[in-house]
Amino acid sequence: MKLLVTGGAGYVGSVCAARLVESGHEVVVLDDLSTGHADAVPDGVRLVEAGIDEAIGGVLAEGFDGVLHFAAKSLVGESMQDPAKYWHGNVVTSLRLLDAMREHGTPRLVFSSTAATYGEPEQVPIAETAPTRPTNTYGATKLAIDHAITSYAAAHGLAAVSLRYFNVAGAYGRFGERHGVETHLIPIVLQVALGKREQVQVYGDDWPTDDGTCVRDYIHVVDLADAHLRALEHAATGEHRIYNLGNGLGFSVRQVVDACREVTGHPIPADVAPRRAGDPAVLVASSERARTELGWKPERVDLAGIVRDAWEFTRSLQGA
Repeated sequence: MKLLVTGGAGYVGSVCAARLVESGHEVVVLDDLSTGHADAVPDGVRLVEAGIDEAIGGVLAEGFDGVLHFAAKSLVGESMQDPAKYWHGNVVTSLRLLDAMREHGTPRLVFSSTAATYGEPEQVPIAETAPTRPTNTYGATKLAIDHAITSYAAAHGLAAVSLRYFNVAGAYGRFGERHGVETHLIPIVLQVALGKREQVQVYGDDWPTDDGTCVRDYIHVVDLADAHLRALEHAATGEHRIYNLGNGLGFSVRQVVDACREVTGHPIPADVAPRRAGDPAVLVASSERARTELGWKPERVDLAGIVRDAWEFTRSLQGA
């Protein structure tokens, strides 16, 4: 298939683009490089350096079999401070993408959604039937896009899949996580090992979990990318299907820090700080629907292995 990957110069988008190429698909990346990196685009893939607003119609006019939509603003804190940036940057641009797909007859869409659409869950593991009550603007914009996709699929025959995932981690060779503003736990802990931070903060050690620290669901970026390929294959005309993706187990903050210590050989000082408001004790996904309907299951579930891939990539950026 000929596929457009929006945001394909970013972390998840670049890994997904690489896996698509390996699977024999023709790939074009559309990315304005506001947070992505040109050197993250896989070899042999054309990069259209532009935003969705300015370029989507012209690009899709070439004729595509599908779009994988990763391009988004994704900082939770920023979304609360500057909501307009997120409603315009996520929702308005996605509507323009949907309109362009309809205009040019692009039949398939796989959307990079988020577990932030659920907010604070009533039950874990979180199933797709859980109430969607996002607690931040970022999650609200992603949920709004999901609603729009449902409408377009029903009215215009779009074959669409949304994938809601939790904490993505790891790397795939030269494709990995590098953000200007880092908010994810594993890269932050690895920055301590590199000497870029003095210590890592653990927000609360009195949570109702086995070791007192918060538990989160980590999914290896390659498993995530492979789920996108399966979603493309299973997208059905006129339907919008939603799947949660995670390892189904969850790892605590303390387990993550310990795994980083083991992999890097660095002591990684950790300082216990007060709990953050709005932090749930446990966030773990149920991926049973994806297993049943997509035939997908995570293969890279070893925490040390996930950290090791991330560490090798991080060190490669330092020339180590």
